[in-house]
Amino acid sequence: MRALGHRILDDAMDYIETLRDHPVWQHAPQQVKDHFEGPPPLDPQPAEEVYGEYVRSILPYQLGNSHPRFWGWVAGSGTVMGMYAEMLAASTDAVSGAFSYVSNNYVEMQVLDWFKALLGYPPTASGLLTSGCSASNLIGLAVARNAMAGFDVRKRGMSDAPQKMTVYCSEETHSSIQKAVELLGFGNDALRRIPVNEFMQIDLEALKAAIADDRENGLLPACVVGAAGTTNTAAIDDLNALADICAAERCWFHVDGASGAWTAIAPRYRHLVAGMERADSLAFDLHKWMYLQYPIACILVRNADDHRRAFSLTPTYLAHGEGERGLTGIDVPWLSDYGFELSRGFNALKAWMTFKEHGVAKYGRIIQQNIDQAHYLAGLVESAPELELALPVSLNIVNFRYVRPGLTDAELNGLNKRIETELQERGIAVPSTVSIRGRNYLHVAITNHRSRQEDFDLLVQEVVRIGNERD
Repeated sequence: MRALGHRILDDAMDYIETLRDHPVWQHAPQQVKDHFEGPPPLDPQPAEEVYGEYVRSILPYQLGNSHPRFWGWVAGSGTVMGMYAEMLAASTDAVSGAFSYVSNNYVEMQVLDWFKALLGYPPTASGLLTSGCSASNLIGLAVARNAMAGFDVRKRGMSDAPQKMTVYCSEETHSSIQKAVELLGFGNDALRRIPVNEFMQIDLEALKAAIADDRENGLLPACVVGAAGTTNTAAIDDLNALADICAAERCWFHVDGASGAWTAIAPRYRHLVAGMERADSLAFDLHKWMYLQYPIACILVRNADDHRRAFSLTPTYLAHGEGERGLTGIDVPWLSDYGFELSRGFNALKAWMTFKEHGVAKYGRIIQQNIDQAHYLAGLVESAPELELALPVSLNIVNFRYVRPGLTDAELNGLNKRIETELQERGIAVPSTVSIRGRNYLHVAITNHRSRQEDFDLLVQEVVRIGNERD
């Protein structure tokens, strides 16, 4: 096993070092799909053979997000130190969350303190590492619901609410907000999707009107969700204005900063997320724009007591608070009191090790580089007569399409979808597509620390070539 481990590590490093020599992505052929059918193994198989199957049938058919020309959806690219940290955590089958006198919890608490300091949150705030912003948004809205309900939700349930509560977000808000609203018992009918302005930000006057209308109809406006970088366009709502509205209306202010929150550490662009630090709760990922291995995200909550009251539960078999130095004593909080999971892995280690290896200043420079690259790509698009920008670039996402005189929008929608598919299938690059005001655009989300200007030159060149060749 030791020899196999050395081989696996060497192969992994070779894979990372030669990313540019391989297609960004390739589709798993039918024989690979067939390989994963059949019953479970009854007898043991040599470890070397198991690894050989991985090399042949799994490794070549990854999503490709570690490649320098992967910009689809919004996905991070992974680091070498993050890979090592995952291995180290697995080597001890590390647990975090429950128990107190365990080094893993000290690491997570320090990482949370770092995030609070970097994103402008008070040191008294609470937080928790999660698997992604779907979980972070769910936790943040659960705390908001319980804090704003005016009755004991945990005891009596939402069916006993004296007033129906409402939640507000823009039309561009991520689908995880709707899922959270549904799971928490608000009901999708309670989610008010507010129109956006020409910059794809939530319309503030429409928001205020919706809140006033709901109050007049006997409803309880409970929470406003602001976006610090939407998935479609990287639009950032006017967060200071939203904070002011929430203060005036006595609403909880939650910010979904899945990737855009980290703009706060980019020296030339941190002003774009001004007001984010005023949120009652803030959700953000680290497996996107902080380039860490999946999965890792975070939720910060300004009022730690509200956070703990929403989730803390201590059955006798998990009693804690007694003892001097035992596993059940209290030193740092049991992090399981701040979320819905009891069993949690040691995700904090990859953040702790990678932040220490690179330092925050370098992270800030790379995030700034990605934003600069978005503006560079936008300039290439504007210089090409065959291409058209959807919107001016606001952060790290560029949406553009191939255009040709004489084609209708429907025909252009189909053509741009074919361009996306060919770029992906040939392994040239991986953008995705989005629909903005009824038109399909190639969607380039730059959360990749390996991308270079030459990669964007190639992308534009290939989009034009493919578009010109297609009927």
